[in-house]
Amino acid sequence: MKVLIIGSGGREHVLAQKCKLSNTVEEVFVIPGNDAMSGVATVISNIKEDNHEKIKEFVVNNDIEWVIIGPEQPLIDGLTDVLSETNAKVFGPNKEAAQLEGSKEFAKKIMDKYNIPTAEYETICSKEKALTYVEACPIPIVLKKDGLAAGKGVIVALTREEARQAVETLYTTDDEKVVFEEFLEGEEFSVMTFVNEEFAVPFDCIAQDHKRAFDADKGPNTGGMGAYCPVPHISKEIIEETNQKVAQPIAQALVSEGIQYFGLIYIGAILTEDGPKVIEFNARFGDPEAQVLLTKLDSDFIELLEKTYKKEPIKLEWKDESVVGVVLASKGYPANYEKGHIVEGLDQVEQYYVSALKKNEKGQYENNGGRVMISIGTGKDIREAQKNAYAQVEKIKCDNLFYRKDIGHKALKAQI
Repeated sequence: MKVLIIGSGGREHVLAQKCKLSNTVEEVFVIPGNDAMSGVATVISNIKEDNHEKIKEFVVNNDIEWVIIGPEQPLIDGLTDVLSETNAKVFGPNKEAAQLEGSKEFAKKIMDKYNIPTAEYETICSKEKALTYVEACPIPIVLKKDGLAAGKGVIVALTREEARQAVETLYTTDDEKVVFEEFLEGEEFSVMTFVNEEFAVPFDCIAQDHKRAFDADKGPNTGGMGAYCPVPHISKEIIEETNQKVAQPIAQALVSEGIQYFGLIYIGAILTEDGPKVIEFNARFGDPEAQVLLTKLDSDFIELLEKTYKKEPIKLEWKDESVVGVVLASKGYPANYEKGHIVEGLDQVEQYYVSALKKNEKGQYENNGGRVMISIGTGKDIREAQKNAYAQVEKIKCDNLFYRKDIGHKALKAQI
């Protein structure tokens, strides 16, 4: 069969590789992809991911059997709905279902209605009311822009002054919609879940992302500076509790609301004193969690999608190894950064996935975005995988990249 991946980042890079390894896959295409993906897929760079009609035309003309939509924006914009007019099977929810990620308020209302554990919240639709609210609300407080913000629309305000500043940042107009959430204390973790209406199969191996830009969880929130799996200090019992209290109920809740969901639900969870609660839902694989989880996954990925499509029992097979992924980002990210700096040494790196590299006229790679790539290390445990990941990072040469030096530190601390 022929498979098409939509997207251009590291998540799509690893998805393309997993599909290429499938026994049933003849050819993998990626739209628009990036230059580094050419080793695992045919890159169709002249079609943009927001050109839904061109993508539809490509799917029809090339007899694509499976389309896997990686990023959130095409899902929110309704690419799945457009492709439903073809014969292809599309892994990714339709526009209505993708609101689970596209609107923080929508997700909170669903959780509230169906008693899915999450933080208390208040939606405020004007800057003036928000400034009044932060003068009396409990501190710390979490502010979340209602729509998509590429992982950077969340501000945790630890003081009242930070809360005021957060209001000034998130309300770019006077009538923005922002969700104010109770601050939850605990360990965060990510659970990926295959969903086809009421049929929900959470991964029994989870990952932990590192959102802050700098070591020791300092600095601004980013799209993710690294991840690792498994998470040894989150027990199987907690994962099962998250399944019973979150994964199964959210799948059933969407059915009850008349919403047809087929794709992946990312559960961003936190382990509180009262048990696991939901921080956020995403309507697709997390990035960089996908890069570490799919590295560890030993199952045939397309076979898993087929079973989800048919609602057949799924047993996930995992390699007996730990995985650590370290993101290298352009200096200045997640704020302003420069592009066009030469990146060398990739031929020395054993395993990596690329988000933002392009080749110049001399055939050299240059950085072309905020998060540039992720270096992968594997090992018998997190410590060995971490050591191997950083050994790979040291081979990458560029004057304009930075990275955290403590990816996986929570797992190591928990093992002491």
